[in-house]
Amino acid sequence: MKHVYFDNAATTQIRDEVITSITEVMRENYGNASSSHSFGRSSKSLIEQSRKTIASYLNVSAGEIVFTSGGTEADNLVLRSAVRDLGVKHIVTSKIEHHAVLHTIEQLKNEYGISVSYVNLETNGHIDYLHLEALLQTESKTLVSLMHINNEIGNILDIERVANLCKANHVLFHSDAVQSVGHYKIDLQEVQVDFLAASAHKFHGPKGVGFAFIRKNSGLQPLILGGEQERGLRAGTESVHNITGIEVALKSTLNNLNKEADYIKSLKQYFIDKIAKDIPKAIFNGCSGDLDMSTYTLVNICLPIPPKKAAILLFQLDLKGIACSKGSACQSGSSQNSHVLTEILSDADLLKPSIRFSFSIYNTMEEVDYVVEVLKEFVE
Repeated sequence: MKHVYFDNAATTQIRDEVITSITEVMRENYGNASSSHSFGRSSKSLIEQSRKTIASYLNVSAGEIVFTSGGTEADNLVLRSAVRDLGVKHIVTSKIEHHAVLHTIEQLKNEYGISVSYVNLETNGHIDYLHLEALLQTESKTLVSLMHINNEIGNILDIERVANLCKANHVLFHSDAVQSVGHYKIDLQEVQVDFLAASAHKFHGPKGVGFAFIRKNSGLQPLILGGEQERGLRAGTESVHNITGIEVALKSTLNNLNKEADYIKSLKQYFIDKIAKDIPKAIFNGCSGDLDMSTYTLVNICLPIPPKKAAILLFQLDLKGIACSKGSACQSGSSQNSHVLTEILSDADLLKPSIRFSFSIYNTMEEVDYVVEVLKEFVE
C-alpha cells in the first residue's frame, strides 16, 4: 500500500539537519540555561544565538523574540496580557480564526467583560477591509487579532494593509502567523504588527516550541509565572534542543525558500489542474484554488458526494494510505461542521465532504496522481 502524507498544514516532517542539531544539543548541551556554571552558560549561549538568528530573519531585535511551547501559547500570552495588563477593552477579530484565538477571546469576554466585534467576510472568506476600518472607529482601547494565512482555506490576509489601518487608528495588532512564518519572508519593520505568533512544527521543525514576537516597550506581562526566563516573560526551564531546532528549521527553510516554494507551488497547481480535469464538479473552498489569493501550501476541496457516502470518505482515504484533514466534520460523524466552512459555504455544500490537502518539499507529482485517482474512483 502506498503512503502519502498530504497533511502538512497540521504538522510537517522534521528536516534531517534539524534532527541532527537537536540530538547533538541533547547529548552535549544538557546544562540548565539558568545555571551560572559553564554547562549552563553553554546552553544559554545557544538560546541567545537562536534568538538572534530568528530576529534577523524577521528584521527585529533579539529582545522582541520570546520562545514559547508553540503558537497556541504565544496567542494566549498576547491576548490575555493585552486585556489584563494593557487595558484593552475591545477586540476585533473574525469568525474564521484558529480556535487558539477564538476560544481565548471568548474566555476573556467572560472573565473581563470586554466587547468583541467580528469583521464581515466576503463570500470567498476574505475579510471586508472597509468594515474593519469602520470597527476601528471607537474610543475604547482596541486590539485587532487576524491571522496572516487561514489554516483551513489558505486565504492570505493583506497584513500590511491591516497593520497600516491599525497604526492610523492607534489600535494594537496581533496576528497568528503560524501558517506563514517559514513559508514567506516577513519583514516586521515594513509590516508594523505589534504581536505575532509562530510554531516550529509548521516549517519542518520540532513540536513543542514556537515564539511570540512582542514589539519592544509593549508593556506585555507574563502568562506563566515562576522564574525569570525569557526576560521575565515566560517562566520555565528552556527547552534548549527545541529552541536550537526552531532556529535550524527556520534557517534551512528561508535559505532555500525560493526553490522550495516554487516546487510546492508546482505541486499545488498540478493538483488543481488534475482535480479540475478528473472531478470537474469539485469546488475549491475559499480562495484555495487561486495561487495568487491563497498560500501555495494547501487546497481545500468540496467533493460532489452525497452525505451518506461522505461519512466514510476519510476512512477510505486512510485505508488507501492517504493522510489529509477534513475541512467539514460531517463525514466523520461529528454533529458540528468546520467553523471556517460554516461561515462561507451554503447549507447544501456543508452536507458534502470538504477535505484539506497540504503539501511540502517531501511530496511528489506521482503522489498527486495517486490521490486524485483515488478520489475520482470514490466520487464515481
